[in-house]
Amino acid sequence: MSAESNQHLDSETIAFMDACLQKEHPKSYLIAVLHKIQQRYGYLSQAHMDQVAQHMQIPTSIISGVSTFYHFFRLQPRGKFSISICLGTACFVKGADKVLDAFRTELGIELGETTPDGLFSLESSRCLGVCALAPVVTINDKIYSKVTAKQVPELLNSVKAAAID
Repeated sequence: MSAESNQHLDSETIAFMDACLQKEHPKSYLIAVLHKIQQRYGYLSQAHMDQVAQHMQIPTSIISGVSTFYHFFRLQPRGKFSISICLGTACFVKGADKVLDAFRTELGIELGETTPDGLFSLESSRCLGVCALAPVVTINDKIYSKVTAKQVPELLNSVKAAAID
């Protein structure tokens, strides 16, 4: 493989792929390889998938199918602030759908998308185990409890302000 075709993946990831290719049933390690790439880069770009296809001799269509089938894989970079709205039963009953709609409106993006400035990503989750605090929103690792749709603009402004400080 030429140095030019390796420009998107680091040597550690390529070494991991090489090690997988030496094992019995090497193509069965595709998900492990994709996990490794996402862990390193935060998402799977088309260039990453193309390089895996070439290196592991797996059709790009298979890699694309695997990466879009499993919810864990992200095909776009996350924003600096990853917002996740819990849509578990308790949160949903307490208005998480309205909170989600407020985030969609304020940010101008849908679930799984990132704002054009790269600041915010919007995701959903299922039950964080703090049902008494419903509805719950996490921004990166911070939990916000009993969030209402009316609080969303203020919450976003406080996160932006903290980013500037």
